[in-house]
Parts: sequence; C-alpha cells; structure tokens
Amino acid sequence: MRKIKYKKGRKLQHITLEYTGTHKEHETEMQLFVYDDADVVEYDKFTVLALNSCFDYTKNNWLNIHGLNDINLIKTIGTHFKLDDFLLADILNTTKRTKLEEQQNVLFFNIKSLLPSEYSDNISVEQISFILKEGILISFQEKRSDFFTHIRERLRTHAGIVRTKKVDYLLYLLLDAVMENFYITIEDEEEKIEELINQAKKGAHPVILEKIENHRDNFNFLKRSIVPLRDSLYYLKTIKDDDENNGLIQKETFNFFIRLHQKSLELLEQIESDMSALESASNFYFSEQSRKMNEIMKTLTIISAIFIPLTFIVGVYGMNFEYMPELKMRNGYFIVMGIMFLLVIALIVYFKKRRWF
Repeated sequence: MRKIKYKKGRKLQHITLEYTGTHKEHETEMQLFVYDDADVVEYDKFTVLALNSCFDYTKNNWLNIHGLNDINLIKTIGTHFKLDDFLLADILNTTKRTKLEEQQNVLFFNIKSLLPSEYSDNISVEQISFILKEGILISFQEKRSDFFTHIRERLRTHAGIVRTKKVDYLLYLLLDAVMENFYITIEDEEEKIEELINQAKKGAHPVILEKIENHRDNFNFLKRSIVPLRDSLYYLKTIKDDDENNGLIQKETFNFFIRLHQKSLELLEQIESDMSALESASNFYFSEQSRKMNEIMKTLTIISAIFIPLTFIVGVYGMNFEYMPELKMRNGYFIVMGIMFLLVIALIVYFKKRRWF
C-alpha cells in the first residue's frame, strides 16, 4: 500500500546545499517588489547583478524566487543578505518538516503547500520558504505558481492595507494564501469520500476499499503537515507574549498570525471529522460485504432446506429391498413426483410467510 512520508529523498548533511525536490526542470527566476504607501516598483526579470541597485531599504522589499535549481544563485542571495548556511540548506532540502526558526535579526519560516493532483488521488506537495529581515521579505518557491497572484495585484493596485504595513504583514498574507490550499485539498478529498460512500452503497467492490485506504493516507499526510505548522504559529504567539521578536514582527501584526494559528486548529478539527467519515465509509464497506455474504448464505440455506426432504424421499426409494409396497404401483412414480412437487411448494410458502426471503 502507498505510504506518504516527509523524507522521500536521500539524507543530506545539515549544511549540504543541494536541491532535493522533484521540480528540477524549472529554471530559477526572481521577481522584486519595492513598495510603500505612496508607490510600488516591480522588477519582473530581476537578477543578482541588481541586488545592490534595486533594493530600497527605506521601503518594503519583497524578493520572490521561483525554482531552486541554481545553487550558485541561492548561495549569492545568502551571502548578500548574510544568511546562515543552515537556513539555505533547509530551503533546498524539501524533505524537512514545516519549521519556524528565529536567529539574530532573521526569522525563517518554511511551509508545505498541498494541492490535489489533477489526474490522480495523490496530493501535490511544494515547499515554500520565507526569510524575514528588517524591511525585507524573501520567498523561495520550487516552481512558478499562482498562489500569490492576488497579493501581487493588491500591491500593484493599492488594494487593502498591504502597502501601508511592513513586510511582516506581507508574510502573513503569503502564509494565509498557502494555508488556503489546505482548504482546497481537504474539500477535494471530502468530495471524493462522498463519491466513495455512494459507490459503496451500490456495491462492495475491492477497488473501493483500496481507494479508502489511499484517502486515509492523504488525510494522515495532511495532518502531519498541519501539526508542525500549528506548533510554529503557536511559537509566534509565545514570541508576542515574551516580547522577544527583535522588531521583525510589529505588535499589531501578531493578531493576524494568531488568526493563522486558529485556522490551523480548524483545519485539524476538519481533518479529524473527515477521517471519522472515512472510517464510517470503511465500516459501511465491510457491513455491505457482510450483508451480501449473509444474503448468499441465507439463499443457500433455503435451497438446502428445500432439497433435504426431497433427498430423503429419493434415498428411501433408492433402496434395493425386494418387497417395497409402492414398487408395484402403476402410477407410483407420478404420485411420488407429485408429493415432492407439493412439498417444495409448501416449503416455499412457509418460508415466505416467515419472511426468510
């Protein structure tokens, strides 16, 4: 049976810079937004040569990187922003669990983005990492996707309050967008479960049980993805309580991260409920199988009960005694056959009255 695990790739040393993901065909591209309440400047084809000239440290800077295949580029980014090699290794090693790590003037966050696969019951997984520094947010995606399209539009059109806030609020929006994918995935799984239950009502086919087990694996994987996210968001709450965030997260922004923590709790509750529904589907499958087996056994028992007296009669007249009274009767054969026929009819009527079939 298929099992989904975090550690699908080979083990690496903690500071080994090697991309372990599956999206190795995607070229590394970068996009930079420099914005404040008054203005926004977008660099769509950003290169490392412009690191010194395009960043404006008096404003908010969001550098979004698609594709993690160019290790030298990742190293250059890390050197320019003075990032620890351990953080770069965690960004490239996609087998790691969701985590939050706080260093001197740096907040590191990585998260698993999950979406249903288009042509199968599997779940598509992508790791997204974030580096938060004073006035700078760097996001690392394994491939180009549409997760943050609406956030880019809000920056361009000055919709909402994103441009009036610091980059910590932008981090909240990006995390919220990724968490929305969990809802999409869970909703897709729920639709498939409902379809499985309907199929199980029509017939207990072994393929249905196999699909139920596959979806149970998917929910376990979802749970294992959300639990460390919940713990990381709870850690952010403790940072607020301890007031030790180095100023990277504004006090008024903490309430938004608390909302994300509440969302993670809701997701886990929803998963528990769906796993109960999946367990019910599994129980229904086995109950349907047992019911069908009982129906078959009942039918066979009724047939056996009908033929037992007939077999007795045939056995009696199959004995080779010379002086059996009925052997010389001219219509004896037809009389015995009529008695057997009437006996069958009587048994069927009796079983019908008892509602045995």
